[in-house]
Amino acid sequence: MSIYVMSDIHGCYDAFLSMLAKICLSDTDELILAGDYIDRGTQSYEMLQWIGRFPPNVCVLRGNHEEEFAAYVDLMLMLDRREGLDTDYSSPEDLAALYHSVRYWIGHNMPTGRCLDVFDVYGTIESLSQQKEITLGDLCGWAEMIRKMPYFKELDVGGRRCVIVHAGYPEGNGKAAEGFESREQFYLYAREESIRSGGVKNGMVIAGHTPTILKEEFAYHEGKVFRFYDVKKDCVFYNIDCGCVFRNIRPEARLACLRLEDEKIFYV
Repeated sequence: MSIYVMSDIHGCYDAFLSMLAKICLSDTDELILAGDYIDRGTQSYEMLQWIGRFPPNVCVLRGNHEEEFAAYVDLMLMLDRREGLDTDYSSPEDLAALYHSVRYWIGHNMPTGRCLDVFDVYGTIESLSQQKEITLGDLCGWAEMIRKMPYFKELDVGGRRCVIVHAGYPEGNGKAAEGFESREQFYLYAREESIRSGGVKNGMVIAGHTPTILKEEFAYHEGKVFRFYDVKKDCVFYNIDCGCVFRNIRPEARLACLRLEDEKIFYV
C-alpha cells in the first residue's frame, strides 16, 4: 500500500487521469487530494463530476477555489430569496437568468470594477451554465459536497506526523495564525506564512496553493516540487503545486504527485 498526494488540478482532468495511470493507483493505495480542483482550466465540470463520486480510498480536501465556488452559490441563493425570483432548481434557463441577475445586482451595488472580484471570478459557473446546461440544483449539490470536505488530513508516515492541507497548517491551540482572521483562512490562503508561522514540530506539511513556476513567490522552483526543511521545528515542508494549468504558456509547468512513504515525486 502506498499513499499519494496531489493538489491544484484546476480543471486539468486529462492530466489528472494521466497521473492516476502513471502511479498505477490501486484499491489498496490511498490518494489524498489537497484542493483546487476547479477554475482556470477547461475541465472543471469533469473534475466536479469525479470528486462527486470518488472511491473510498480517496480523501478530498478543500481548497480556496472550492470555498469561493460555494460562496458564489450562497450569493445566488441569497439574491433569489431576497428578490423573490423563484428560480426553478431543475431549469438550465432559470439558472442562466439568475446568474445574470446576480451580475446586474453586483454591478449596481458594488464600487466600479469590483463585480469581477466578488462573483465567479474565473467564469466557471457561467461556463458550466452555457456549455453543460447545469441547473441551480447542480450548483447546490456541489456546494453541499464542498462543505463536507475537511480542511486538512493528519496521518503517521514512518513514525513522523504528517499533515496534508491546501495552503498552510498553523500548529497551536486554536488561535488564528499570523495575519489571518481564522485558522481556516490559513489552511486555504497562506503562502510564505505557511513556513514562517506554520508547520508541525518533528513532522511534515504537504501543501499546494502557490505555483512553483512563479519567480516572485517563496516556493519558486522552476515548476518542480519545492521542499524546505526547518531545522528549528524539525519540519519538512513540501509545496506540490507545479502550475499544471499554465502549461500552455509555461512549458515548465506540470502536475505533480508525491508518494509519502519514500517521498518519490511523479510528474505529468
